[in-house]
Amino acid sequence: MDLVSLRFFVRVVEEGTISQAAQREHIAAAAVSRRIADLEDQLGTPLLRRTNKGVHPTQAGMELLYRARSILNSVQDLKSHLQGYSQGQQGHIHLLANISVISQHLPHILADFISAHPGVQLKIEEKNSLEIVYEIEKSQADIGIYTALPHDADIESYFFRHDHLGVLVPLDHDLAQFNRLFFEQCLDYDHIILRAGTQLNYQITKIAMEANRSIPVRAEIDSYEAMCLLVNAGMGIGVLPHQSTQTFQIPNTRFVWLNDAWAQRELLIGVRRKKELSPSAKILLEFLQNNDTTYVKNI
Repeated sequence: MDLVSLRFFVRVVEEGTISQAAQREHIAAAAVSRRIADLEDQLGTPLLRRTNKGVHPTQAGMELLYRARSILNSVQDLKSHLQGYSQGQQGHIHLLANISVISQHLPHILADFISAHPGVQLKIEEKNSLEIVYEIEKSQADIGIYTALPHDADIESYFFRHDHLGVLVPLDHDLAQFNRLFFEQCLDYDHIILRAGTQLNYQITKIAMEANRSIPVRAEIDSYEAMCLLVNAGMGIGVLPHQSTQTFQIPNTRFVWLNDAWAQRELLIGVRRKKELSPSAKILLEFLQNNDTTYVKNI
């Protein structure tokens, strides 16, 4: 029993004659009649009562009519659903991003993406930037967003956003008098820092070591939100992107821009190979790029 024969049978019952059904299906009446006869042979029972005025379904034919319609509707629904994968409207995307990207940019962007593509399911994982580039290289995720850093991973990278770091300090802190300063000026004060393994932790530790200094660490935390809350409570100061202070809006603090060249960062989108992405992942990549197709060579 095949789907074409079921469709022809339903059409014959709906039209009332084999000739009209054949005309609607753009096929010879004899071919439709043969399909119906084959169905009756397979099922071992008459499906139609044939008269000179047309055809009418038997009791078995009525039962087949209802079930055939249900089957054909299910097949059409399945076909539409699977076509959604080829068109990018259905699918699963595994996205990696570092803490800066997740806390500053992704919530609103991904909310807009899902609103436009409700059939796509996202799996989002927070990783540090170095983990992201190598997991993308190994095809352990579809897309990664990370802070530009030296690496030898064989991936394609595209510009995402600029990022400018500064120091968040309590309003009554010694450093609150500055609009801008260099990071070395902060090394005499207690810091709230991101956990080891993050690109920001690596960067400020590297700068301190180059100055033959160490960072006085009051607390090591996992998120910018926690950093902002602890700074707001007067426990120390913290280096973070400016956008994070806008996101969390901590009242009793002041953001002081860093003049250091490394404080101007680029956030990049990484993929193993753009041409190998699924249709839905390609759509997300283009969505993240905001029509900016600038290619950035590995740094």
